[in-house]
Amino acid sequence: AWVPFLGLHIQWRWFSWPNVLFVAPVPLLTAFVCWRIWKAIEDGRDVAPFLLSIALFLLGFLGLAISLFPYIVPPKLTIWQAANATSALQFALVGYAVVMPLTLAYTAYAYWVFRGKIEENPNAASYH
Repeated sequence: AWVPFLGLHIQWRWFSWPNVLFVAPVPLLTAFVCWRIWKAIEDGRDVAPFLLSIALFLLGFLGLAISLFPYIVPPKLTIWQAANATSALQFALVGYAVVMPLTLAYTAYAYWVFRGKIEENPNAASYH
């Protein structure tokens, strides 16, 4: 909620016309996702709050990216000025293409192994 007030260029990006038409879905979707998390918890659902929390974090990162793009940590350095040589970026992309599917597969496997609720009786047959 406070990010648009960090600097004038960020305020301009979020509140100027017609920019507000393009960025308004982010806070509206964030409010909707928060409401859906609340309702899913009230309804006793298990998976929906988890998935909606992931969506909430992604919306937060999207809002941050909208606010700061194209500038990086020093506010005067753009993403293109901070980028490395093309060959180095291609090398990193190949490494990313190999490591990221492995990481996602391991995470999915870990979630699969620890899925579901445990029984109150630890000696039950369905205990992991």
